[in-house]
Amino acid sequence: MKVMVLVKATEETEAGLMPTEQEIRAMGAYNEQLVQAGIMLAGEGLHPTSRARRVAFGSEPPRVIDGPFAETRELVCGFWLWQVRSLDEATEWLKRAPFAPGDVVELRPILSPEDFGAAFTPELQAQEQRLREQIGAAD
Repeated sequence: MKVMVLVKATEETEAGLMPTEQEIRAMGAYNEQLVQAGIMLAGEGLHPTSRARRVAFGSEPPRVIDGPFAETRELVCGFWLWQVRSLDEATEWLKRAPFAPGDVVELRPILSPEDFGAAFTPELQAQEQRLREQIGAAD
């Protein structure tokens, strides 16, 4: 199964404070373990929401909202994409991550084709597969 690991923003990340060399080294060592175990598919840090933009749909045209955004604890400052056997395995890996006390990280399983049921017709599945192949060819 695939999971997205969402690292929640803090006041520091929203202020644009970058990690120290020691913190970068610790996270790099952790990422090495994830890669060697075949778990990490992707991972990135995100700029603070002062550099972000939202697009709200429901009006014509959609409304553009420039950051920064309030509610820091609801924001994301980074993510990983992992391939694991179970949510329990992802949880065990995440518990080893070098985060500071008070940091919050969320694990979210990614939907699989079976989750969509009959609405995900063979035609739509073929389209999805074709697009995934095209994306893979761009690597």
